[in-house]
Amino acid sequence: MGNAQDRAQNKFDETGGKVKETAGKVTGNSEMEGEGKGDQLKAQAKDAMENTKEKAGDAVDKVKGMFKSGKNDADR
Repeated sequence: MGNAQDRAQNKFDETGGKVKETAGKVTGNSEMEGEGKGDQLKAQAKDAMENTKEKAGDAVDKVKGMFKSGKNDADR
């Protein structure tokens, strides 16, 4: 999956978790409520991982660019 698709899926999963949590609260089903909270946390963790991967990729690209252009800290 692409980054945009991953983020959309994470948002969908987080929303589903909110719905499940609310349904659990309304029906007095604490197990469902807990599952909903867990689903939300899982989606948020996946989104954080996507952010980390993106930032790491940006950092790698920056370093590659520095080497291609011949710039490094010693030249500054």
